[in-house]
Amino acid sequence: MIDFITQAVRENGNGAPHSIEFVGTSDWTVVSADPTNPFVYNHDAAVARIAELQADYTATQYQRNRQPEYPSLATLADALYWSNQGDNTKLDEYYAACAAVKAKYPKPEVN
Repeated sequence: MIDFITQAVRENGNGAPHSIEFVGTSDWTVVSADPTNPFVYNHDAAVARIAELQADYTATQYQRNRQPEYPSLATLADALYWSNQGDNTKLDEYYAACAAVKAKYPKPEVN
């Protein structure tokens, strides 16, 4: 959540140097680094952007779950080599392993 806040404040600010002081994980205060060049941002727009970032993160959780369980690219390279030699056994196994991961972590339906 803190990364989302940092990104949203930066995107909705005027670019002046600043820091963000966090109170817990969902409340913050923006402090200008230079009093002669205050950091100005739209708080409501930042809050809305945080909600968008959180929704995008949640919607792509299945991708982060899948990544460590997919077979390696080395396994794919070996399977492609053997497929080129006329033996598709390893390539079929690779595709089956990918399909199993996709079935375990299905992509959510978009409304």
